[in-house]
Amino acid sequence: MSQKLLLNAKEINIILHRLACQLIEKHNDFSNTVLIGIQPRGKFLANRLAQILKSDYHVKHIQLGLLDITFFRDDFRRGEKPLEANTTEINFLVEDKNVVFIDDVLYTGRSIRAALTAIQSFGRPNEIELLTLIDRRFSRHLPIQPNYRGRQVDAINKEKVKVNWLEHGGEDAVYLVNS
Repeated sequence: MSQKLLLNAKEINIILHRLACQLIEKHNDFSNTVLIGIQPRGKFLANRLAQILKSDYHVKHIQLGLLDITFFRDDFRRGEKPLEANTTEINFLVEDKNVVFIDDVLYTGRSIRAALTAIQSFGRPNEIELLTLIDRRFSRHLPIQPNYRGRQVDAINKEKVKVNWLEHGGEDAVYLVNS
């Protein structure tokens, strides 16, 4: 198994600030916008973006939630190993809000499809957008595209994109792993 470094900590930081600025351009003061990190891996990116928006760009009103999609996935109970559920932490309604789904890697689009179904339990959003750190553009099974993307990666065959976060994995880095 070999791995190639795609993004180092400095590059990730630059991308996160660019994504934060793009969100501010579209959503201004976030008074009608909520950020939803898709569990399990999207929570690290969502937390980091919310922190950058608050501390570096002085956005005062950020509503951040975490959405577990385990039981909404179309591969639930299809594999030999059972999927483990995460927690949903959304303490607000999304009714008539602009929702920004946040996930680390957009691969087949199936997780986002599950998130679209799961979010309906919290109300009917006005609009839903997607922000991803990595967009694997040649791997889509569903017609889902990000509104905000950090980096587009052309991973083929058995290559995988692995995102490490300082708070989970000890470093900020993105690797292309050939297994």
